[in-house]
Amino acid sequence: MRIALTIAGSDSGGGAGIQADLKTFQRFGVFGTSAITAVTAQNTKGVSAWEPVSPDLVRAQIDSVVEDLPPAAFKSGMLANAAAASVVAKAIREHSLRNYVLDPVMVATSGDVLLESDAIDVIRSELIPQAFLVTPNLHEAAILVGREIGDEDAMARAAETIVSEMGAEAALIKGGHLASGDRVVDILYDGNVRAFRGLRLDARNTHGTGCTLSAAITAQLARGESLHAAVRRAIDYVHNAIASAPGLGSGHGPLNHLAEDR
Repeated sequence: MRIALTIAGSDSGGGAGIQADLKTFQRFGVFGTSAITAVTAQNTKGVSAWEPVSPDLVRAQIDSVVEDLPPAAFKSGMLANAAAASVVAKAIREHSLRNYVLDPVMVATSGDVLLESDAIDVIRSELIPQAFLVTPNLHEAAILVGREIGDEDAMARAAETIVSEMGAEAALIKGGHLASGDRVVDILYDGNVRAFRGLRLDARNTHGTGCTLSAAITAQLARGESLHAAVRRAIDYVHNAIASAPGLGSGHGPLNHLAEDR
């Protein structure tokens, strides 16, 4: 069994973060390990409080996992602050970790801010250059590249900037918030542009979609899938997970992490 690692925050509501990642790893037949960067108090209605884990403890978790359970692929999600982001970047370099999926989590589905502003520069300068794939949504991509993104061409340009100017191997810009009618488009750039299109769902149960997508890609990379195959299968999986969401809670509910992926 292949091993995957998630470096992210804990979601007490179980729909996003570490909890969503581990459920998704299990769904794709990969053994999940974790390093928790922050503890949040949240449910489907929002985040009521959160505190970062100390950078030393974040590093200790990563070291403990890697020395005994080396991951074939790994991802990062909520990194909380610059100190934690820097520690993660240093650990990636020193352990020569590979197949890194960077989900630059900045804001929760509820709109609550999950990243201190000083961490953005660290993500740009220290983490993106080590990433195999970066998976920002439109808002996150706009912050990373410093310009608004309002259409597919702008998505493609942003993805290219993340690769050619910031140093990632590939970038997947998620277009769920793009005004694109009844279709959703996600743009992948890895030297070439590829668009993934699907039917837009009218759903409120979308808590944890970004975490789940990046975790699904990570799991498949751990199993040796190609980037394009992993992205396509992960997008299909998240679509089905939203469509079959259990309808829990009174806000933005969690996905069905047992959903089909075809």
